[in-house]
Amino acid sequence: MRHGLRYVDPYERRGRFYLAICRFSTTKLGMWVSEKIAWKLDPYLLRLTGGRIGSGGPLTSALLETRGARTGLPRRNATLYFHDGDRVIIIASRQGRPTDPAWYHNLRKHPDVVFGGLPFTAEIVEDEAERKRLWGLAARVFPPFAEYREWTARAGRVIPIVQLTPAEQRRATPSGGR
Repeated sequence: MRHGLRYVDPYERRGRFYLAICRFSTTKLGMWVSEKIAWKLDPYLLRLTGGRIGSGGPLTSALLETRGARTGLPRRNATLYFHDGDRVIIIASRQGRPTDPAWYHNLRKHPDVVFGGLPFTAEIVEDEAERKRLWGLAARVFPPFAEYREWTARAGRVIPIVQLTPAEQRRATPSGGR
């Protein structure tokens, strides 16, 4: 597998086809396709193609490799992402459902992860001002995140935002990269 992540600039302008795919993903059919096909296919597809091809077409995703929170066994999930400087940001939206995705519980228990073939340390973004700023960027990359936030708010869930810091960067600085 080729290691590396395509840089996803949240300020990049998205085209009509990209936005149409985003809109489709919030329809009943789109959500069904994501859950029943894409979520199962993407870990294999991304692994086989070195992260170059996922089922989301123009939407950039990468393979998140965690260890199970209870079992410690390897787990692989594809997720959308974007960059914020040298950090990678992933949103634990689970399509706006009332519960967090399993991968979120896994990385909370075991924060050392592999994303796109590269080692990272995961940290939950708690600061409200930073969360607000990152939500603005997330909505630029994947506009349905705004709808997902509304849906989860009705269910009483706050969608976690996770920042991934390159593992070597955290080890290289005395303060742990903060």
